[in-house]
Amino acid sequence: MKRRLLATGIAGLVVAGGAAIYQLTAGNSAGAGLDADDAGKVALGAGLYAENCAACHGADLQGQPDWRQRLPNGRLPAPPHDESGHTWHHPAGQLFALTKHGPAALVGGGYQSDMPAYDGILSDAEIWAVLSYIKSRWPEDIQARHDQISGR
Repeated sequence: MKRRLLATGIAGLVVAGGAAIYQLTAGNSAGAGLDADDAGKVALGAGLYAENCAACHGADLQGQPDWRQRLPNGRLPAPPHDESGHTWHHPAGQLFALTKHGPAALVGGGYQSDMPAYDGILSDAEIWAVLSYIKSRWPEDIQARHDQISGR
């Protein structure tokens, strides 16, 4: 009886741990909340982007100069979120998790970044709105490629 309870408890922890890892890396439904065609969501995202993201990533999503070169403190400048950057190379769920939990949570190993985690600052719906706004600014072919990367 004790072994069965122990085995059940361990199985429960494995399932819960797997679910937590999935939630951290995939976000909500692997991008179900990202919709660059939803005008309301994009408008909300534009305002939230201006308030929370533009100071580092640029008002036109252009990122900081020399964003691929480490700064003297070892950190990377903010990358562009337009089609010239690598944002669209990541699945929607990963972008959500990166925004919500911050790069250090996804990269691990003591990774240092100036990008904060927005958990507790923006709601999940607001994070999806910002991501929807960013995607709405990409050319149609890049949006289509991102859909493929995101598994849609």
